[in-house]
Amino acid sequence: MPKLILKPLLVACIAATTLLYSSHTLAYCPQTSDPSPKGPIALNEQGEFVPGWAKSAVWYQVFPERFRDGDPSNNPRVADIAGADPVEEPKVWQVHPWGSDWYKLQPYEVQNGEPELWKHLLRRRYGGDLQGVIDKLDYIKDMGFNAIYLNPVFDAPSLHKYDGASFHHIDPNFGPDPDGDRALMAKENPLDPATWVWTKADELALELIKQAKQRGIRVIFDGVFNHMGINSFAFQHLKQHQQDSPYKDWFTVHSFRDEKTGTEFSYEGWFGVSSLPEFKEDENGLVAGPRDYIFAATERWMNPKGKGAEYGIDGWRLDVAFCVAHGFWKDWRLHVKNLNPQAYITAELVMPPELVKPYLQGDEFDGEMNYNFAFTAAEFMFNPPPHSITASEFDTKLAEMRALYPKGVAYVTQNLFGSHDSNRIGSHIVNRGIGNFRDWGKYFELSQVGNNPDYQVRKPNAAEIRLQQLFVIFQMTYVGAPMVYYGDEVGMWGANDPDDRKPMIWEDIKYEDEVTNPDGSKRPADKVAVNKELQQHYRKLIQLRNTLPALQLGDFSTLLVDDKNNLYGFERQYQQQRVRVILNNSDKPQQVTLNRDQLNWQEQLDQLPVTVNGDTLRLTIPAKWGAVLVAQ
Repeated sequence: MPKLILKPLLVACIAATTLLYSSHTLAYCPQTSDPSPKGPIALNEQGEFVPGWAKSAVWYQVFPERFRDGDPSNNPRVADIAGADPVEEPKVWQVHPWGSDWYKLQPYEVQNGEPELWKHLLRRRYGGDLQGVIDKLDYIKDMGFNAIYLNPVFDAPSLHKYDGASFHHIDPNFGPDPDGDRALMAKENPLDPATWVWTKADELALELIKQAKQRGIRVIFDGVFNHMGINSFAFQHLKQHQQDSPYKDWFTVHSFRDEKTGTEFSYEGWFGVSSLPEFKEDENGLVAGPRDYIFAATERWMNPKGKGAEYGIDGWRLDVAFCVAHGFWKDWRLHVKNLNPQAYITAELVMPPELVKPYLQGDEFDGEMNYNFAFTAAEFMFNPPPHSITASEFDTKLAEMRALYPKGVAYVTQNLFGSHDSNRIGSHIVNRGIGNFRDWGKYFELSQVGNNPDYQVRKPNAAEIRLQQLFVIFQMTYVGAPMVYYGDEVGMWGANDPDDRKPMIWEDIKYEDEVTNPDGSKRPADKVAVNKELQQHYRKLIQLRNTLPALQLGDFSTLLVDDKNNLYGFERQYQQQRVRVILNNSDKPQQVTLNRDQLNWQEQLDQLPVTVNGDTLRLTIPAKWGAVLVAQ
């Protein structure tokens, strides 16, 4: 096979990734709107505005196209991907084999004759669908997850579906009857919700919600309310009819097509990307057309068929929320909370903490995807100098983040590490030292193989997996709602987009060894299989969190800060329950001595022996590991 040319991915293919951690990117989304509350903040009897259930959530992020193919009969055809990048139509195309070597081109890809690897990776479809998610709800439940964040499920041609063709229909290829669904959809008037039909894919989404709730699992959808895709009903009508279209004011149009004057149709694309036409905004946020449509679509999924909130989704994750003016979010929150007062609203806000704060004052979002949590954890646990921090610096940064928010918010932020917008935690650890995660824009490129030929694409070794396990001990015991990106729990690895979106590893699927490098050369074989030890570690820690209310709801106090020995400890207390967590971030076992407080303490993670001497207790914690002590 000839060597492949791997070019940087198009921004259009980096779904909702690039709020760079800098003022440069903020220029694309001017922060000129007024964040001041429009009125008094509605608080509950605890003096909080967040839904109580979200404090006990353990989130599982599912990327539908890559999670599970539950219904091969609905798999996409080449016509179904038209409108997604790359724009060139493939000469040959088929659904990609689920268990194939990631960088290895399949025969149909070789026939296309294109040297750019990114084109092949973006064209791939593996057939993941909603039936696949339903089929694996028992797995999700068994792992201990009780809340699912679904990446976009709405009709769209791309693999990631951040280029929505509509927000009121599930993608037909995620349901059992794609052709029938599209025929139904063609008969409605998108401007009139009274004409909106319920397709079989839509009904399957309701079935997913129903079955999840029967298992005690909440579900939230991804809302992409800043832009749509070029396949959208609104943009297609506008493109055809220009200023005569009822959608002429939905988007920021620079000029309409005029053959007499030679004027071309020109409009604003998100981040300058023409395949993502951006909604028009005024000083209040989205203008009336897209605003009314989004409000109607919101109600459709939160109160389906007018049957009540118990039949709908439990909230929303908002994509590139910083790109939409505060005024819209304030009005939209009122709408959401009117539909379901216990709905959870979380946002993608990859910004320094001081810029996040205006969105979390009680009249916009309940929480955020807490990337600052990930940045801080990486600096303490993974980064080599000069980007590493001491235990005392770690403690200070954590305290600053907890104090940033109004009461209750810190408990419902989604504490994550990897996502669809970053390299997986395992590969992050393999490549620790290439840069600092907190430098989002720089690190984003450094963690993509297309931008960094030195990025290591190999499987994490045992020592690197142990660092991931150390992080999990912290993640599952700290203040905030943990969120795990699908597959991290079974040891999946991969660079940043698109390599973080490999098909999920399941025990009943046979996988080829990964032996192919991005340039087509060969490397030592990496076996692709479920890491059962890592999976059990996640299961154990999630179970601890689910069974110890102090880890979900408890107060936080620092217990131990030892820069010399790289030790950090804290205590969580709720009512009469006390839990202590000690992290040994050093390369050797460490003996720890703590005040016993006249209580008997038992270590829960590995049943490490605890020695009592008067009013002190001692235990030895293995290198790069932790202990969870519960008072008896």
